[in-house]
Amino acid sequence: MFGKQIGIDLGTVNVIVFVRGKGVVLNEPSVVAISVSDNRILAVGNEASAMLGRTPETIEVARPMRSGVIADYVVTEAMLRYFIGRLCSGLERRPEVVLSVPAGVTTVESRAVRDAALQAGARIAHLIPEPLAAALGADMPIGTPSGNMIVNIGGGSAETAVISMFGIVESSSVRVAGNVFDQAIAAYVRRKYNLLIGEQTAEQLKISIGSALPMEEPLTMDVRGRDAVAGLPRTINVNSSEVTDALSEPLDAISATVRAVLERTPPELASDIIDRGMVMTGGGALLRNMDRFLTEETGIPCHVADNAMLCTALGCGEAVKHLPMLRRSLQPM
Repeated sequence: MFGKQIGIDLGTVNVIVFVRGKGVVLNEPSVVAISVSDNRILAVGNEASAMLGRTPETIEVARPMRSGVIADYVVTEAMLRYFIGRLCSGLERRPEVVLSVPAGVTTVESRAVRDAALQAGARIAHLIPEPLAAALGADMPIGTPSGNMIVNIGGGSAETAVISMFGIVESSSVRVAGNVFDQAIAAYVRRKYNLLIGEQTAEQLKISIGSALPMEEPLTMDVRGRDAVAGLPRTINVNSSEVTDALSEPLDAISATVRAVLERTPPELASDIIDRGMVMTGGGALLRNMDRFLTEETGIPCHVADNAMLCTALGCGEAVKHLPMLRRSLQPM
């Protein structure tokens, strides 16, 4: 009896799990709560995420992934063990797993991801570059000898790649994405209003009123935080134009990465990209007017994929189905 085949998008912000035959079965924050006194895991996923910024000194809430790679091996292994254990009962055979890793990841970083999956209960672990997985999940025709350009903006990094014949021709990444957007918004609010806000409040601002380009009718949102001078709680009103200003620097870094990949792309593939445009995936692609922003910056049409947040996990699941064709791009163990 074959064991389950599982695709895991091991992201900086979320872990999304695809099980062959069932689709996406799990989508939870990659957050772990740990007891400081004995290093015991107290909570994982949604339960741990609810504790962010709200715990006593005896409990540490950590994100074990940073910029798409493992920052804390032991905690990542415990998190993977928890998620794999939820999907596979003790009587089932250990699953075959495909995990996404950033393109250009170092050998040490990729080995850490693979070892963590094996220690967490996987029978065999394959690693697939995130842009390739995202392109598979977005249903792009990457098996043909034509140029397909993908821009995957996750929580920890933004990756741009040109793909042809199930392989990456050119790629580049920058460790600027959703988390840096949140930090930029929090820094802007502190600089302009002397108000300290947490990362969850900054993320809510980004989602509710954030835009990559100025909007014709600006949106507004009330924000609560702590006054940096008086030290007391205070509420201010922030509009979408201010969030756009706050995001200008990280967005410029992403557009520079996209342009750099376009400059290195072979002419034949570049002509295909001009015809087809580029596809955006990941949570960062859902920022208002992000597609218009990249179109203005590069002159190439840009489209946001359906189910943009799930594309990488769906691609890992597709990779499970097409392992023989993808052997060149996968790193097996």
